[in-house]
Amino acid sequence: MEFLENKTIFVIGALGFLGKIMVEKILRVQPNVKKLYLLLRSVDEITATKRFYDEVVEKDLFRLLKEKWSGNLDTFISERISLVHGDVACPNMGLKDSNLLKEMKNQVEIIINLAATTNFDERYDVAFGTNTLGAKHVLSFAKKCSNLKVLIHISTAYVSGERKGGLILETPCKLDESSNKAIKLDIEIEQKVIEETLNEFRNKKSTEETITLAMKDLGLKRAMIYGCPNTYTFTKAMGEMMVSDEKDGIPLIIIRPTIVTSTYKEPFPGWIEGLRTIDSFIAGYAKGKVTCFPCDDKSILDLIPADMVINAIIMAIVTHMFQPSNQTLIYHVGSSTRNSIRHMDFHNYLLRYFTKKPWINKDGSIIQSKKITLFNDMESFHRYMTLRYLIFLKGLEFVNKALCYSFQDTYIDLQRKFNWVMRQIELYRPYLFFKSKFDDTNFEKLRIATQECDRNAINTLFMDPKDISWEDYFVNIHIPGLIKHVLK
Repeated sequence: MEFLENKTIFVIGALGFLGKIMVEKILRVQPNVKKLYLLLRSVDEITATKRFYDEVVEKDLFRLLKEKWSGNLDTFISERISLVHGDVACPNMGLKDSNLLKEMKNQVEIIINLAATTNFDERYDVAFGTNTLGAKHVLSFAKKCSNLKVLIHISTAYVSGERKGGLILETPCKLDESSNKAIKLDIEIEQKVIEETLNEFRNKKSTEETITLAMKDLGLKRAMIYGCPNTYTFTKAMGEMMVSDEKDGIPLIIIRPTIVTSTYKEPFPGWIEGLRTIDSFIAGYAKGKVTCFPCDDKSILDLIPADMVINAIIMAIVTHMFQPSNQTLIYHVGSSTRNSIRHMDFHNYLLRYFTKKPWINKDGSIIQSKKITLFNDMESFHRYMTLRYLIFLKGLEFVNKALCYSFQDTYIDLQRKFNWVMRQIELYRPYLFFKSKFDDTNFEKLRIATQECDRNAINTLFMDPKDISWEDYFVNIHIPGLIKHVLK
């Protein structure tokens, strides 16, 4: 990729899943990049360096780079990467070194903001700090960069909020609009609500656990008021509104991925880190803990491999370099329009895989895979789960009376587990019954422009969702990768 040669790039969120893949990709395909500034949340340079090597370089993700550079990898990295310790949630991103700030403002040409907390049930203050205020702080810094060519802001396709169907267009969010058209969204008021709530609990000298639970509930409550399914999508929507509305003359590109999964091709198939959106379900099913599930089996599960997202980011940068624009460019990066997968297909792939390769517990016992019982609406699922819960309680009461023994702790633990499961299901509910498709006209134009710019990019920048065989991907790439890199 010659277009990244001798470029100075600032990557924010380099320790995240997509951030790591972005850094690896740039170093692997363009070793002559001039400088990569990486913002890491840490208190000092020593801590930042340790985090970068422990959480990025030592990962299997860097396997190809290690093979290529062997003992010279550390030197190669030190010559091209400058670690910047700070915090995107703080004003000026927590950057305090005046000399470094001056250097970056003069040299940075491309800013890629991948920073985010993706926890659907995050504390409202934490999610707001990173996903909303963080976007504002990045934009503020971008405005001070004298040589800036483009700012890339990574959002999510689900900033659209809950929809009953139809095609969701690649159009901007607006500060004076919310998904719930009856209520106007004011981000300053949201910040005030957070501050007042925190002060109220702190004045009461509440425990940190109490505050955490309250802030999680507050985030979910505020999100639902504005038609968003969870705190993550709500705070990401506000962050996107911030940069879009206040960008002034900054060249801005917004990338909206759908549900991001393991790598399809690069740097090798199946790399993943942590249990992502669909992976907790896969793990639970493999271990025999998930036997029923609420979802519309015909609804669309909009998935996109992580390396395709990274390739889309890179090509959006390249296209902008060749054809600069003052308009905000928005790209949906997903598969629902061109190569959709249904929930029914997804469940069948899991059954097929774990029937042939069943999960083996530590004690050597084999978990036999069974077809999952699906509930086509939340009401029937809730009734079923409540009935199971009550039956189990009756069983405990019987044993309690027969043995004259108190199972109070078991009762409490069971109640907590039941409440936790139902809360998680509610958080994911919109994705389980999602009826809409994401328009990807801009993304398709970008893919075509990629081929016209560079025929070699077809191999180095795989971007077409049509070329994915979902059955092959799950059975031979994603599930094996999840087991190898996460479930062990």
